[in-house]
Amino acid sequence: MSHVSQFLFRRRGHSNRWHWTDVVTWLWLIGGTILMFGPALWLVSSSFKGPAELAEFPPTLLPYQQITIAVDGYDDPLPLYTVQTEDGGTRRLAEIRRIGTNAQMVDPDAPDERIDVNIADRTPVREIGLATENYIEPLLANDFLRFLWNSVFVTTMATIITLLTNSMAAFALSKYQFRGRDAVMLIIVATLMVPLSVILVPLYSVVNATGLLNSLWGVILPTVATPTGVFLLRQYMLTIPDELLEAARMDHASEWQIYWRIVLPLAAPALAVLAIFSVVWRWNDFLWPLIVLSQRETYTLQVGLNTYAGELNVQWHYILAMTVVTMIPVVLVFVFLQRFITTGIAGAGIK
Repeated sequence: MSHVSQFLFRRRGHSNRWHWTDVVTWLWLIGGTILMFGPALWLVSSSFKGPAELAEFPPTLLPYQQITIAVDGYDDPLPLYTVQTEDGGTRRLAEIRRIGTNAQMVDPDAPDERIDVNIADRTPVREIGLATENYIEPLLANDFLRFLWNSVFVTTMATIITLLTNSMAAFALSKYQFRGRDAVMLIIVATLMVPLSVILVPLYSVVNATGLLNSLWGVILPTVATPTGVFLLRQYMLTIPDELLEAARMDHASEWQIYWRIVLPLAAPALAVLAIFSVVWRWNDFLWPLIVLSQRETYTLQVGLNTYAGELNVQWHYILAMTVVTMIPVVLVFVFLQRFITTGIAGAGIK
């Protein structure tokens, strides 16, 4: 532990004094940490707040819940406030109702007497509490488990098909010599310049003609062939020695066996990188599923989140909570496969 603290707090200045570069370095690191993790921490903290807390200004960093108390003569627990009295003291009163700028309040120990208090003289009594219903209600009552399953199915199948089709194309473009190979590769790379919004209408017409509207396969199939994946895998497969393939052919291995048993295992780092990209793309995809899926039972998570944003009312507490849920799989995939990113991207020549 002493070595760690010595490493963290060592300074460039002489006699253990602060050098200006030490100050700049610490400010840079602290600022970068806040910029990187601050929005995520704010999202997680806000997902445990209720609608009233989210509307507060200035906002609080931690989630708080107002304390309620059971009062004789009232069916529901009443919110508890600290009220400043005219003599400068304070009392704890429970609020019955609010009328304009005044609130009718009652002492929990003497519930028969009602007291009118200006709302500016009262402060809610709160404690740190988690609004777990923000997570429970959408998952149990609003079909979010169904949306979660649809997203998992779309992401899993799209990633598997993407890896298969893109690796086959990359294998052919990297290990076979045929006329027009470079032209085909150039055309594939050129499609990177075409945004999805340009091909939405023809793509929708094709999906409609094939009867895939309101089907999860209508979300999966049009997006599995990605020029980025073909380019990344081809660049990596170019680094695999052709002598390995020739040796396999001398042992009477078929082209499928060469592809499946030799090339794919050697291209595992690049496949892992493409898998991470594919998971992130499919999991966060919103526009294309919104166009293809119009029935609630086929919604993915991102489209399901959109149902909480109505024309007159936006349920931010549900949106924030379910956004945290949608982040978990992507974070887990990145945590377990991140060690392949550096080697895969470096091996593919994408720097």
